[in-house]
Amino acid sequence: MAETITFYHNPRCSKSRNALALLEEKGVRPDVVLYLETPPDRVTLTDIIGKLGISPHDLIRTGEDIYKAEYKGKEFDDSGWIDAMLAHPKLIERPIAVRGHRAIIGRPPENVLTLLD
Repeated sequence: MAETITFYHNPRCSKSRNALALLEEKGVRPDVVLYLETPPDRVTLTDIIGKLGISPHDLIRTGEDIYKAEYKGKEFDDSGWIDAMLAHPKLIERPIAVRGHRAIIGRPPENVLTLLD
């Protein structure tokens, strides 16, 4: 595999652990980013959203307490939702795998295998 896969990972999340295990079972050793400890910057997050082909709000974990307390029912433009994720990385859906010009959310975990095609 010529391009490295960058894997935005939360080891406390079973979906994230399962997706990482699937990649490793295929012999892939991704560059693992513990995004709660080392969150992406604005440029990286914007790039990931573009590669996913979704809106920033679609990457928000709306079940999180911080979302319910501070953001539920509010309307922001794309930049505002990115600001929210930068301020609270826990809001970023997980896991995310990025390879070249493609990215995928690993929900279900098997989705990450599409990056191997």
